[in-house]
Amino acid sequence: MAFNAPALATPARCTADFSLIPIGHQTTSFSQQIADVQRLVQQTGLKFMMHSTGTTVEGPWDQVMQVIGWAHTLIHQQGIARIQTDIRITTRTDKVQPMEGNVASVERILAVT
Repeated sequence: MAFNAPALATPARCTADFSLIPIGHQTTSFSQQIADVQRLVQQTGLKFMMHSTGTTVEGPWDQVMQVIGWAHTLIHQQGIARIQTDIRITTRTDKVQPMEGNVASVERILAVT
């Protein structure tokens, strides 16, 4: 069955929060692989921030999705046969709001109360 793509384009920019989850890995530590993914993301030049349960990356949609795919490939090349990834993606059409803007909005509210 052929897929007829609609006459739509992907959003221009996005912020994606992703977390790679190795399945069937021999140890409970995944720190080395996380460090390798962080080096990979850093090399892309995209804005990113690591946090305790994943990485947030911001930029053009296609580049953000590509770096998540590269992260999968990198980890597969290290012998992890199966990876599950949780991804949350934010897009906006009304204004440009960098990832720090989301946090700053909440911090302003907290400062008042």
